[in-house]
Amino acid sequence: MLKFLCQCALVVCLPFSAVAHGATVLFLNPGHADETFWVSYSQFMQAAAKNLHLQLQIRYADRSAPTAVAQAREALKGEVRPDYLVFVNEEYIAPQILRMAKDSGVKLFMVNNALTPEQLSLVGPELERDPYWIGSMVANDEEAGYLMLSEIIRQHGPVSAGQSVDLLAFSGPKNTPAAQLREKGLYRALAEHPEVRLRQRVYGEWNKNRAYDQATLLLKRYPATALIWSANDEMAFGAMQAAQEAGKVVGRDVLFSAVNSSIPALEARIDGRLSALVGGHFTLGGWAMVLIGDDAKGIDISQFGGRNRKVPLLQLIDRQQAQHLLVQVRSETWQVPFARLSAQGKPASWHYPFSLNTVLQAP
Repeated sequence: MLKFLCQCALVVCLPFSAVAHGATVLFLNPGHADETFWVSYSQFMQAAAKNLHLQLQIRYADRSAPTAVAQAREALKGEVRPDYLVFVNEEYIAPQILRMAKDSGVKLFMVNNALTPEQLSLVGPELERDPYWIGSMVANDEEAGYLMLSEIIRQHGPVSAGQSVDLLAFSGPKNTPAAQLREKGLYRALAEHPEVRLRQRVYGEWNKNRAYDQATLLLKRYPATALIWSANDEMAFGAMQAAQEAGKVVGRDVLFSAVNSSIPALEARIDGRLSALVGGHFTLGGWAMVLIGDDAKGIDISQFGGRNRKVPLLQLIDRQQAQHLLVQVRSETWQVPFARLSAQGKPASWHYPFSLNTVLQAP
């Protein structure tokens, strides 16, 4: 992982003018350069770019919306501009970036968090007519939230008539669409299981330490807690630490679920500390590179699935799948044939085969 970070830092420092060939792409990564999820995300994205002969640079915003907006302004208003800008609608910054991009000549693609209905109403239909707007791609976050809770309820098993099961939930930031959708899935699963009682839902902000502090208090308040739902792995691990300190046996007394495909999450799924793990959305950036590569070839990617895509990337990962993914994540190599996923030469009925299974089936 350290080797990759060093390589990534080197790529970030190269000016676009130094690139010898291929379309240039700048990705505004909203996370930290040492943040597990966003590092694996960037790693997969870099592997795709290399395979597709795209020149990718990555800048980290360190979880700061003002920093991300400033980085976008520099890219869109500066003298040397990328051919494509890829960004995330984290903390609702997309409309600002879209306004800045006007007349910049830079093509835009959004990943992970799409425009909210309110934002769409502000931006207006003109966005869909903008030739520089390539589109967006998001994962099935609502389904992820639903799958996680449904699975740990299934593993818990039925309860006697008149009895209930206590649940705690750790959601992400209030103003992040992906977190909101995962929470929506949580409530859909709850509606199907009246025997499960949600004792409290808190906002852990994706942060392990914050979730640990919250869980320490909540487990004292609700000592019968048997299920803990977390919108990412870091919060799950924070709550897991608190549960262990409270004398609970993780995986027996309390069942945990989480989202992500980090090394710790995959290891926890293999050894049973995570009873349910949903992953796959770390691949979004890599699939975006496939779409951008086709656009750079002059292919109308909207003909193969539309401009704005919701891809069913997030799925439950069993222990065998976790072991397969763990080998690839640890080796920092991805043997995915990205170039073969191009729409070039494909019939009109063809759709891009983006899924976690594409990764799992790679050697």
